[in-house]
Amino acid sequence: MNERLHSVLAQRGVSPESLAELCEVDPKTVGRWLGGRLPHPRHRFSVAQHLRVEETFLWPASHPRVSRPGTGLGAELVGTYQNRASVPRDTWLSLLRESRQQIGVLVFSGTFFAQSNPHVAKMLAERAAEGVRVRLCFGDPTGTAVAIRGREEGIGDTLSAKIRASLTYYRSLLSETGCEVRLHDTTLYTSMFRYDDDLLINPHVWGQPASANPLLHLRRADAAGWFDNYAQSFDAVWAAARPWTPDQEGTVTHGQN
Repeated sequence: MNERLHSVLAQRGVSPESLAELCEVDPKTVGRWLGGRLPHPRHRFSVAQHLRVEETFLWPASHPRVSRPGTGLGAELVGTYQNRASVPRDTWLSLLRESRQQIGVLVFSGTFFAQSNPHVAKMLAERAAEGVRVRLCFGDPTGTAVAIRGREEGIGDTLSAKIRASLTYYRSLLSETGCEVRLHDTTLYTSMFRYDDDLLINPHVWGQPASANPLLHLRRADAAGWFDNYAQSFDAVWAAARPWTPDQEGTVTHGQN
């Protein structure tokens, strides 16, 4: 059973019969895809295009986790989205659940990360209990970078308030072995969400919220690729960031406005 294909069809409101018509195949063929059969490459491409989802999400077994040497930097780009909201929720959840080594998040507020998944802290704690290193890095609500970004977006102190509200979701992680939460005061050009060798990068356009900008899905191919360049910048910001100490931040509770 291809649960991911079932889920995306339900999310998009597309029936198997409609998908068959869009892909110009017999409805029984779509039934076999839903049952777990791997479609022909041209049909996989067509399905992913019509459902606005990555082909590698629907059929991960058809793509090796690491690209062949010598295929070029572009081999690491496995998917693009118009904005963060275009990424299916199941993609975020499956990447988190399937991580075995590390999870890293670099954002200013990352409000959506918890609001789109109320159980994110519990899930991160579970991954950490399985030996996954969890690193969450948010903007320092008292820092210069956040103040500048707030002015550039025309929202003033609202960004600081969003960061404080977002942080409250992760207070429970501070006592979990393998979980760390830090605050950075860095000009952030790109938000990053790393799950082992998968990296979702969200470039920032001046004056616009990160959520309104494109998102790219990279998969590590070799040490000279895009993936490692972004991963190294994450590590640099992380090294300069300070540990989050809730009692000194004056964070708000979920019940406050």
